[in-house]
Amino acid sequence: MNGVTVKVAGDTKSYQVPIAADQSFTVDREQWALDEDASVITNHRVDSMTWRTDIRTPGLPPHTRRLGDLRLECRVGREANLLSPKPLLIDAAAKVIFSMIDFCDGIETRYLLFADRPVFSVKMIFGARTRTIDFDDLYAGVSYLGVSKMAMSYCDCQAILDRTYYLPLGDHSWPDDTLIEFDYMEPSSVIQAKDQL
Repeated sequence: MNGVTVKVAGDTKSYQVPIAADQSFTVDREQWALDEDASVITNHRVDSMTWRTDIRTPGLPPHTRRLGDLRLECRVGREANLLSPKPLLIDAAAKVIFSMIDFCDGIETRYLLFADRPVFSVKMIFGARTRTIDFDDLYAGVSYLGVSKMAMSYCDCQAILDRTYYLPLGDHSWPDDTLIEFDYMEPSSVIQAKDQL
């Protein structure tokens, strides 16, 4: 990620977007950018990196996310064409289909989400109700889908599979205030220290 630059570019204007130390960036809401249908672009090849929206309700317990925030991330991702995986041959067809349906509200929606660190498990919690996400919905669903090496090459997740997961975004029996709790993998240095004890 060293040397990456990001800018918002329209037909007549553009501006450089500052990148924070954690490699995040914020795009300001500019009327001219909306009017010109401006794009967020980088100095890297299209297939060499990706970006995702990060929406977080303040004050959540550590190692948790809010389901409503993740649903909103899906909506932004759909509008920005950040669906994964998406082979280029079907990309145009996918745009047409997703423009006609509410993709993020579908019961079978498989919008790839990313945790902050590698995960062992992901749990949904709302009051006394809990659900541990199936293993087949972790690690980009590779074990479930039998995804080929060629198909995985179209996925922006291939370098960080251990952070990826799917949620039932369209299942509204789980309200927006449902907490998503992550059981993260331990750093390798901690595991090595335990092995030496």
